[in-house]
Amino acid sequence: MKPTLPSGIKRNSYASAISRLPTIWSKDRGCPSGTVPVKRITKDDLIRQRDMAPPEPINFKDQVVGGNNNSEPIGRSYTSSYGYKRAILQTLEDPNAKFSGAGIAPKLFNPHVEGKQLSGCRIRILEGSDAVQVGWRIDPTLYGDNKTRLFIHFQTGNTHCFNTLCPGFVHVNTDLALDMPFDTLSQSGGPSWEVPMYLYRDHGTGNWWLLIGRDFASIGFWPHKIFTLLKSYASTVQWGGVVYSPPGVPGPPMGASLFPSGDATKDAYCRSITVSNEEGDSVGIVEAIRRTDNYFDYEILFKRIEVGSDSFTYGLYGGPGSSS
Repeated sequence: MKPTLPSGIKRNSYASAISRLPTIWSKDRGCPSGTVPVKRITKDDLIRQRDMAPPEPINFKDQVVGGNNNSEPIGRSYTSSYGYKRAILQTLEDPNAKFSGAGIAPKLFNPHVEGKQLSGCRIRILEGSDAVQVGWRIDPTLYGDNKTRLFIHFQTGNTHCFNTLCPGFVHVNTDLALDMPFDTLSQSGGPSWEVPMYLYRDHGTGNWWLLIGRDFASIGFWPHKIFTLLKSYASTVQWGGVVYSPPGVPGPPMGASLFPSGDATKDAYCRSITVSNEEGDSVGIVEAIRRTDNYFDYEILFKRIEVGSDSFTYGLYGGPGSSS
């Protein structure tokens, strides 16, 4: 089973002289025909899930930073955001916007987390209280280790779910597990490793598909019937870093564990950020809102970078976290 993709979705190139793709596919030819890789749930998994963080809030209540990198954050007060802190780019606020998908090529890192903290990078598509997202994260409560792993999440009203822990996502790819670890990771100043990811609404069925890799391999889909508002198009897309820490616990590092400098060889980034318009064609982002919950600990820059004969849009993000 595969989605119907318009030719326009492949107009955005992910090739780059500074970026490399890790091996993410199964080395043993994957699962037998008709089956998919699914994590076996253990007793320890069930015990940890009781302590999982609440879902990332739909609304962004705090610091709003203008679309150009010289703007200053508005205000100096912060709310908890349920323990979440984010440094993201967001599409311009337009209730009439109609996005049928969005793409990202996130650079893979492994920032240090402890206990119930988490740190990651994701792309999130929203319409009202409905959202789907994909990215990487280090989440000991979800996974039981400190590896950088792929994750997906959907939210509709009061219902939400990671990966395939509950009904929702229909996994169709026989080679890739939804909680797979990324074994090849980037180091600040060293080789950059990234994985292109795309969320796309099939115009024929209305289902939201997860596509991964330069060839847009079909991983699976969220059926449109599970959503209330995402049965149709999305009006908002976000790209960037997110961290979580329980109340009273310092915020962990984000991305490369450093504030972004504007140098893609050193910074964590979301590269090749695009949206798909109502017709399904990929469109580059020219303007974006920069948002951060706490610019003392985390920051994001919006920058166009020339790489050889190509030009890419970057969200360069990160931060050391809070020390106390």
